[in-house]
Amino acid sequence: MPKLKIGIVGCGAIGSSLAKVIVRDFAKDAQLTALYDIDKSKSIKLSRLLKKKSLGVRDLSLLIKKSRLVIEASSAKSSWDISRKALSSGRDIMIMSVGGVVSNSGQLRRLAIINNCKVYIPSGAICGVDALKAARVGKIKKVTLTTRKNPLSFKGVKYIEEKGISLSKIKNDKVLFSGLAKDAVKYFPQNINVAAVLSMAGIGQNKTRVNIIASPKVSKNIHEIRIEAGAGNVFSRTENILHPDNPKTSFLAVLSAIATLKQILEPVRIGT
Repeated sequence: MPKLKIGIVGCGAIGSSLAKVIVRDFAKDAQLTALYDIDKSKSIKLSRLLKKKSLGVRDLSLLIKKSRLVIEASSAKSSWDISRKALSSGRDIMIMSVGGVVSNSGQLRRLAIINNCKVYIPSGAICGVDALKAARVGKIKKVTLTTRKNPLSFKGVKYIEEKGISLSKIKNDKVLFSGLAKDAVKYFPQNINVAAVLSMAGIGQNKTRVNIIASPKVSKNIHEIRIEAGAGNVFSRTENILHPDNPKTSFLAVLSAIATLKQILEPVRIGT
């Protein structure tokens, strides 16, 4: 069986971690064929680090052409455009910046069907997605996500700046947001991908509830999920270690992508 040709869009913490794993651990079944970043110096640097100088490409279309599976690891701002172009070219895609595609989930599915492609969305920094998917087959009454992060994790978020919230002055738990997932994804695009994953796996972004809390006492990204369903109630809590290269990213999110890739390459699937 030929090796799966993989291209990675985005050479930051997540893209770099995935590139290293593909080259080191999946060489038997997969081949890293291209890297692309809007900052060309990042793809060049990563290529040299991997000792594969020819991997960096000048534009997205060339990466898509060289790949069978495109891994999007860029940003919510560009993930939909990347996904659309990859699927329209008949390529499978793994999406990391899920917040950028959740509003286009219907079109994403149609493009995949029309072009006979697969879309892979890792669970990311949470557990419980398997139970949510199973419960959805029956009837789900309510899904609530409560996220707690250190205030500094929200640095640079436009919503916080517009509200005039001084992150450095937060001494006790402060609710930054409480509402629907569709708004959480819009206001916190770099911090709340998990809300998008939950929405797509469950009852949608117009029904999924989200609470975002700045907690100066925590050093981890904590996500609590409550599911009320006909099959029973489910509660999960994930305390994430931050990615060493990017404190806005949970390390588990990267491992989830690696596990998804492993699942694509192996013949046996375990779990819902």
